[in-house]
Amino acid sequence: MLQYAADGTGVTPQATRFSHCVIVCFAFGRPPPPRSRTRNNIMDKLEAQAGKAEARIQELEARVKALTAAAVAKPQAAASAASASPAATAQSPEDVLLAKVWEQGAKVRELKAKKAEDPTAFADALTELKKLKADYHDLAGKDAPPAPTAKAPKKSAKEKAKSQKFQLKTPKGMRDYQPNEMIIRERMFDTIRSVFKRHGAVSIETPVMELKETLTGKYGEDSKLIYDLADQGGEVLALRYDLTVPFARFVAQHAIRKIKRYHIARVYRRDNPGKGRFREFYQCDIDFAGEYAPMMPDAECVKVVHEILSELKIGDFVVKVNHRGLLDGIFAVCGVEPEKFRTICSAVDKLDKEPWEKVRSEMVDEKGLDPTAADRIGVFVQKNGSGPGALALVEELLADEKLSANPSAKKGLEDMKLLLRYCELFECDGQVSFDLSLARGLDYYTGVIYEAVLCGANVGSVSGGGRYDNLVGMFDSKGRKVPCVGVSIGVERLFTILEAQAAAETQRENETEILVCSAQNGLLEERLKLCTLLWAAGIKAETLYKPNPKVNAQFQHAEKGRIPLVVMIGHNEIAQGIVQLRDVVARQDQKVARVDLVPAIWTKLQSTTAAAPASPKKESMV
Repeated sequence: MLQYAADGTGVTPQATRFSHCVIVCFAFGRPPPPRSRTRNNIMDKLEAQAGKAEARIQELEARVKALTAAAVAKPQAAASAASASPAATAQSPEDVLLAKVWEQGAKVRELKAKKAEDPTAFADALTELKKLKADYHDLAGKDAPPAPTAKAPKKSAKEKAKSQKFQLKTPKGMRDYQPNEMIIRERMFDTIRSVFKRHGAVSIETPVMELKETLTGKYGEDSKLIYDLADQGGEVLALRYDLTVPFARFVAQHAIRKIKRYHIARVYRRDNPGKGRFREFYQCDIDFAGEYAPMMPDAECVKVVHEILSELKIGDFVVKVNHRGLLDGIFAVCGVEPEKFRTICSAVDKLDKEPWEKVRSEMVDEKGLDPTAADRIGVFVQKNGSGPGALALVEELLADEKLSANPSAKKGLEDMKLLLRYCELFECDGQVSFDLSLARGLDYYTGVIYEAVLCGANVGSVSGGGRYDNLVGMFDSKGRKVPCVGVSIGVERLFTILEAQAAAETQRENETEILVCSAQNGLLEERLKLCTLLWAAGIKAETLYKPNPKVNAQFQHAEKGRIPLVVMIGHNEIAQGIVQLRDVVARQDQKVARVDLVPAIWTKLQSTTAAAPASPKKESMV
């Protein structure tokens, strides 16, 4: 039987071949021999089917020719229509004017590419195009449609893949860290963590994502920097902007009334990356939540920052301090409406990066502040004092009758006086500056605020924080407030400084204390047994994972990795139950009984510098 294509367009190729065979048979074969009646009937049917098949083939051939001709003619007609001038075919005034619009548009696009060469010609052509478009709109009652363009040919899958080649890179504002960089970072984190623990803080962890409503409305103008996430199962989420707001949510959710906690984790901000500024970065926070004696935890925050920056040995620094209540009192005395306090505070916060004239212009021109009020604010916010000068500035401001008459300002000054006294007792007052330009733009601060900067290093602030007594109450169902104060260390900017300091030094990428070596072949299992013994004793050991490493290759590995000790075994040492212990720095060998190896290593490590010489000698250690 003949088979037809599934789409109904004609017979299948198999059927076509069959019918051709039948036709050839009947056309060129010899007359068939006499046939039986049944055979005659079958052959008659086959002849009839062959005739139908031949007619169908001719019909399909004609159809293919017609479709081919149409396919060739269609793009030619389209190209002719696209390239033909509308003026040549247009019959109506609208079409004539439209052709002029298209022609002038092409001219404008051409001149735009050469705008730098002849800006006047471009401006004139653009004016003419706008006039033609206006005339067309008046005539046709609608805007001019865009000029037709020739459709670009379709790209093959291979061409698409080539044009869309994957670019291997980290996201903007994020970075990788190499092993030598991680050594610096881990030491920095260890220093910060040790200071936090020294002050009695406990560690917590919170999710990297929060409900978006948890974060919104807490950061003022910086709320636009929050990373929003797509709806996840009915929850609208965002990446955390800092560690403070999640901590306040944590305190409220778990009904905590007092805690001193530290938290070291990544945060995310959709900011413009720059030197020391990233979109993904670590923050190291310590916070005090609960009722404490006035200004004691606030002063301890200053002390914590002082200890961390001193122990990191990054050079001279200053911890700036101020009080939000004092700033609000100054704004009130200067004539600022209460509803503008936060916006004006945000402008004042830019004084560390911009001159007063520019900040004043923002207050007056952008935020609608009266120029007289702005000038009064300028008198105050340009004052500062360090060391003994800090307390002198407090006394000077207390002597101002108008300022002292404001309850918010007076309480702020009294708090600052007590804070500076505690800093003196903590022996960190030498690096503390009372700076009235410090504002901290975040909305949730209510009292003392801090910011630490490095002297002579253009990396911005390396620490910041303050008191936020109302933030926890925003999350508590009954509005119960838990007073809080805390400070955050900006480790990415500190890392920039530490990395530059370490550039001239040779950094170890691991902390291996001893390398297990063999003097002859066939001792791989003995080396592994010795490694197991040392690991069980808490000693950082390694060996080369080669069956028979050369002696020089093993010593070179120890030199390159600046591993301080080497233990060598051979067949004789195994038979005698001893090992050879070598001090890589002093280049001294010592025979040690295997049973005494662990105590001997601990003794050596205590008396040997953990790092090998900065410039290892080139000669062999053998």
